[in-house]
Amino acid sequence: MPLWAWLPAAAWLLAWHNSLQHEAVHGHPTGRPMLDALIAGVPLGLWLPFPIYRASHLAHHGTSLLTDPFDDPESYYVDGGTWRRMPRAARWVVSAMQTVCGRLVLGPPVVVLRLVAGEARLVAGGDRARIRIWLLHAAACAAVLAWVVGVCGIPAWLYLIGFVYPGLALTLLRSFVEHRPAGEQSARSALVEAGPVMSLLYLNNNLHALHHAAPQIAWYQLPSIYRETRAVLLRRNGGFRYAGYLEVLCRFALRAKDSPVAPPARERAAPRRSSSTAAA
Repeated sequence: MPLWAWLPAAAWLLAWHNSLQHEAVHGHPTGRPMLDALIAGVPLGLWLPFPIYRASHLAHHGTSLLTDPFDDPESYYVDGGTWRRMPRAARWVVSAMQTVCGRLVLGPPVVVLRLVAGEARLVAGGDRARIRIWLLHAAACAAVLAWVVGVCGIPAWLYLIGFVYPGLALTLLRSFVEHRPAGEQSARSALVEAGPVMSLLYLNNNLHALHHAAPQIAWYQLPSIYRETRAVLLRRNGGFRYAGYLEVLCRFALRAKDSPVAPPARERAAPRRSSSTAAA
């Protein structure tokens, strides 16, 4: 296959696999954590061990303060004190990440470095569970690269820039507009009414407000439930909706969608947790 044909397919494959891992975190396709991890846990993306992703993502669902830089492990926002202490270059990077182009270009190295920095502190502190996770992850990555290089004949550097980097960037496009700071917890998750292609890529996780309201629902059940509950969901999330990722790109390609500085807790209304969110 010519390069122009397989590079988009490579990026799609890695992003699609990330969507599969997201489903496995929420108990699909079998509902048996060990089996779901075996199905989805192969580290095609190389950078993120599945057990760490599982723990982080479930903590993200368990927080009552989505987007809060202290409470939400998947937040892209910083608190005011941290912002004031950051050097100018770091502020520029954090601000650029609030645009689509910044998230796609800078996002992959930023999220990887953020993970490595946090994990390095735990490993250096002697966290045996973390050390075991990373040793197993290193062995699994070695197996993936042995297949990629030895069987498929793809150089490791080309796999990194042709598969891993754009695959993670595609995943970060999905997360770009998933959340916003808001007074109500239910108003912090978006609904992106993407077409069939992007919905399939993200396994309908673009219907993110519905996913947060009922994270136990399998990806293939979300569209029909969304059609039945659309008006209720839009009322609950304050109309936080996009017609698709083309609209997201047109609006925020080079313009920040919001401030990278999270509003102080005192400026937020007390969040209210729905029963379904609390149960998650």
